[in-house]
Amino acid sequence: MLKGGILNAQLAHVLADLGHKDTLVVSDAGLPVPDGVEKVDLAWKPNEPKYLDVLKEILSSIVVEKAILAKELKTVSPDMHQKILEVLPKDIPIEYVDHVDLKEKTKSSRAIVRTGEFTPYPSVILVCACAY
Repeated sequence: MLKGGILNAQLAHVLADLGHKDTLVVSDAGLPVPDGVEKVDLAWKPNEPKYLDVLKEILSSIVVEKAILAKELKTVSPDMHQKILEVLPKDIPIEYVDHVDLKEKTKSSRAIVRTGEFTPYPSVILVCACAY
């Protein structure tokens, strides 16, 4: 039995299986999951688990070289936008795309991790880096 870190077996397996340039989405409760993309559904009630808690824990486990966010996040949910920027690694580029384009990009992701977040547009696509 694990004594710390990510205890969810499905999420731990997904993270361990990621390679360089693979993408992982950390999403709010409403982001649609395309057919063929694995869904790690952590949501159990509105705003639980909290998006930022899940994002922080995932970022403590993987190496990220880039993040992709929806442009709409800046204007619709500026407080969440700022909090996400504070959590993401400081040395990575952030790309902004229209939300429609972000949803299209999720079709090639290894998995989508669904949180209970009810704030609009916080979903992020994390592009994995090489650990060495």
